Amino acid sequence: MVRLLSGLLLLVFSQLSLSEAGSNSESTHYKMGAGDLIHIAIYDEPDLTLEVRIGLSGQIAFPLLGDIEVSGLSPKGLEKKLTQGLKGPYLIDPSVTVSVVEYRPFYVSGEVEKPGSYPFHPGLTVDKAITISGGFTERASKDSIYVVQDQSAGVDKMENIEKKQVKLFDVIQPGDVVTVEQSFF
Repeated sequence: MVRLLSGLLLLVFSQLSLSEAGSNSESTHYKMGAGDLIHIAIYDEPDLTLEVRIGLSGQIAFPLLGDIEVSGLSPKGLEKKLTQGLKGPYLIDPSVTVSVVEYRPFYVSGEVEKPGSYPFHPGLTVDKAITISGGFTERASKDSIYVVQDQSAGVDKMENIEKKQVKLFDVIQPGDVVTVEQSFF
């Protein structure tokens, strides 16, 4: 009985650490961009806690620091940037947390029932995006699906825009445009 309980506890703790690692990984790799709604909290400083949508310029206005470029930064990267800006002249040892409240939408166009923009959710794949948009039309080519990745996160330059062919189970990101081409038959 003791072995069984210790085995179960070990399994639970290993699952917890795996899920924590996954959430840390997402927050360090996700690049914020125009349209994301973020929550910034400074521990024990309610006047500096705010929820703000990143503007088209890729900047936010933050108290004491003014306009800050956030496009292309991960939430952890923005935490570091704000901590460095506030430490010293304004706060002794600021504890900053940044989280994405609402991701910018993704878009589906072409041969789907309801083309348009839709709210993004982490883990979204091409097939899920097509399902959200009502599924394929009769003329859709299931082999000719392309994605143009969002440029607002500052990752690529505008001249590097490219349409890449994807499979149904490929992951898409906020701001991406999924296009389903028409079949010839």
